[in-house]
Amino acid sequence: MDLELPTTDIARAALRFARAAETPAIFNHSVRTYLYGRFLGERDGLRPDADYDDELLFLGCVLHDIGLSEQGDGDQTFEVDGADLAAGFLADQGLAADRVEVVWDAIALHLSFGVATRKRPEIALVTLGAGYDFTPDAAHPLPEGCADRVHATYPRLGGTAALAEAVVAQALAKPHKAPPFSLPGELVRQTTGRPWPTWRELAQREPSWHDYQD
Repeated sequence: MDLELPTTDIARAALRFARAAETPAIFNHSVRTYLYGRFLGERDGLRPDADYDDELLFLGCVLHDIGLSEQGDGDQTFEVDGADLAAGFLADQGLAADRVEVVWDAIALHLSFGVATRKRPEIALVTLGAGYDFTPDAAHPLPEGCADRVHATYPRLGGTAALAEAVVAQALAKPHKAPPFSLPGELVRQTTGRPWPTWRELAQREPSWHDYQD
């Protein structure tokens, strides 16, 4: 498994941007997402720069959690905040609008597995790579010794825990960033023990259409 990263000017700029903005644990997770996404693409017969645009895959991966940075902490869910920040950064770097749109979709959809994996490879592989870094796929293991090489170059640093802590920290400060039944919301629930409102309770909040009649 090749651990080399794209070396185009915009890829280097995005790497510097992510490294400066993110904690080391989240930055390393973002780079591993690219390595694993590319591996999973090759597993399915997808060749970089033949069957998908490798630069776009890299940009989507390395920036997919930029919404968990201080700079990316806006007023939307972190993946949408991150998509907006990444899009603005890439547009300022001169990336064409149609290419920026692909990266925006890849970042904004990376928690929506069932949607993202139906999209073009540059979008699907961001979600798949991030998921593989969270929980490896026993049915498709990395080549022997490969995980050790990846982790020696980009140490985990408790990455899974660091991601959850960053999501929860943002949401506790801005509760609207963790709506009920979303992944951020579920992480907050697990951390705080707060119960979810039921579907009926949500529907009966005022103002209400009074679909439930007691």
